[in-house]
Amino acid sequence: MPTKIPEAFRDLLTTPSFAALATINADGSPQVSPVWFGTEGERIVVNSAKGRVKDKNLRRDARVALSIQDPANPYRYLGLQGRVVEITEQGADEHIDRMAKKYLDKDKYPFRQPGEVRVLYKIEIARAHTMG
Repeated sequence: MPTKIPEAFRDLLTTPSFAALATINADGSPQVSPVWFGTEGERIVVNSAKGRVKDKNLRRDARVALSIQDPANPYRYLGLQGRVVEITEQGADEHIDRMAKKYLDKDKYPFRQPGEVRVLYKIEIARAHTMG
């Protein structure tokens, strides 16, 4: 059953706050990456490139955790646990450009590599906890 993100912490979803995304490696160990993120309704949407470690991990095991820290107050954060419910390339190029605008104030994502295929991971939240 999806969980709603607490109203008092929804501002962290629209400000250029980074999320620490935890995935699970094939050997069961954790893997954490700082990521840009957006939202789609109550889902968190993360964008990456096909073939990266997090891409491989999320295709194998959909469980994730995210920690989103308030850039203005590091003692205030939103912690989320859930699972990837959709993986798609559709709309991923447009999404990464929107994230470049949010995080870099650039109209186009400037770090694209030749041959790179962008992928969206849509995360349904099962648990949320907060601090601050």
